[in-house]
Amino acid sequence: MSSFRPGESSSVPFHEPALLPPSVPKVDEVGATSAPLKSAAFFIGAYCKEFNEDFMLCKAENREPAHCLKEGRRVTRCAIDLISKMRENCLQQFEAHWNCLELNNQEYPPCRKPERVLNKCMFEKLGLVKAIPGTAPGQTPIHEVENPLYGRMQK
Repeated sequence: MSSFRPGESSSVPFHEPALLPPSVPKVDEVGATSAPLKSAAFFIGAYCKEFNEDFMLCKAENREPAHCLKEGRRVTRCAIDLISKMRENCLQQFEAHWNCLELNNQEYPPCRKPERVLNKCMFEKLGLVKAIPGTAPGQTPIHEVENPLYGRMQK
């Protein structure tokens, strides 16, 4: 006999049977879909750098999932904090950029104009600069190129 039950037939919400130990701090979900997360990704990387690095060092130390729960929760809290600050300070610019990503298959090139406006707001209000890791020194980052070939080909 199969134990499969379609989700719509259950009137009881899912509860995780394995409770976490009290030593693992509780954390809320980020509460954002892929487009807002992609829009905020580089800022999260900069803003939460220390927490991300601690988490990655922990994962390199031990691949056991439970080993890095505390570090992972710190990363999640940091991301929630930044997204809240983005909404408080740059809501219109943030929404314009992630809505553009949503409508353009999550691709950055068609959304450079709203991205520049968001980047400007993030710098002015929160002091954060979008930096793409691995950009060669002296090279203009792709999101700052004024007249990209991709944009000319789109029209």
